Amino acid sequence: MGTPTGEAAETGAGATPATITPAAITPAAITIVIPAYGVGAMLADALDSVLAQDRGDWRAIVVDDGDQRVAEHVAPYLADPRIRFLQTDNGGLPTARNRAIAVAETPYVALLDGDDILEPDFVSAMIAALEANPKAGFATGDATFFGADRVGELFSAYCPQAGPPTLEKLIRREFNIFGLTAMRREAILGIGGFDTSLKSSEDLDAWIRLLSAGWELAHVPRPLARYRRREGQMSGNTPVMLRTAHAVMSKARDHLAGRPEARAAEEMIARIEHDMAIEDAFARVKAGDVRAAVADLVRLGVGKRSPRWAKALALMRIAPFLAPWLLKLRERV
Repeated sequence: MGTPTGEAAETGAGATPATITPAAITPAAITIVIPAYGVGAMLADALDSVLAQDRGDWRAIVVDDGDQRVAEHVAPYLADPRIRFLQTDNGGLPTARNRAIAVAETPYVALLDGDDILEPDFVSAMIAALEANPKAGFATGDATFFGADRVGELFSAYCPQAGPPTLEKLIRREFNIFGLTAMRREAILGIGGFDTSLKSSEDLDAWIRLLSAGWELAHVPRPLARYRRREGQMSGNTPVMLRTAHAVMSKARDHLAGRPEARAAEEMIARIEHDMAIEDAFARVKAGDVRAAVADLVRLGVGKRSPRWAKALALMRIAPFLAPWLLKLRERV
């Protein structure tokens, strides 16, 4: 566990230290967990969005996860006694979240990545959704993209949130939970927290385990956060995401053995393995094994994605030296 810090000489732009004193702080309802490894100055956007919440009975814990650069970016905000700083070794995102949840003292906890932004009504909407349903162990909403691409578009336009949210729909990715959720602390602790063996998709794994444990999901069908799209971020690393998704679904299949949702997990595993084979073939094209890899891409149905892909694969067969240039189509189709 790290060392929590709660004092600094000045405050962030959104805080009002003259009026926020320990004596004036009301009992907190929710703790916002903010892992900040590698986010740099973008942490200010996240913290300013916390300070802008339309209800003030929150606490926030920023975790540096071994990134010593975080200290300088969080320091201006620590004059607000609601914000704590947890300095730890580097354990990865699941470990950072677990460490903050472990020291939280509120009935609810919420997730905020250090480069993302909460809408002003995030806390109030999430608490209202959880209070409205005692069986709900966690709550989610929609989000708006900003940053490198998809600016202004909704998460739900790419990742459907077709309700009602059930375990089977979650496994089949018919209902997708946006990662900046709020949870009952007893619920996430009850399933053992986030799986620290996973390099990504640890949130999907936790949502599956929460629903399989009998908790329900509350859904607020409007944007409650803004998700920053960055080039090169983990969520854009397709091979890693596929490997961890495969691990999560395999774990779900075994955990749900004997339940009808296990079949859904098995079917998803087959889909993921198909996508992994496609990624492997693309890698082989780039490595120069063009003819055999293109044959595999055709066999795997990539040419059926669009007429442009069909033409690209045909050209790669005829003129393998064009493959690197033609693969640029992948970013546009």
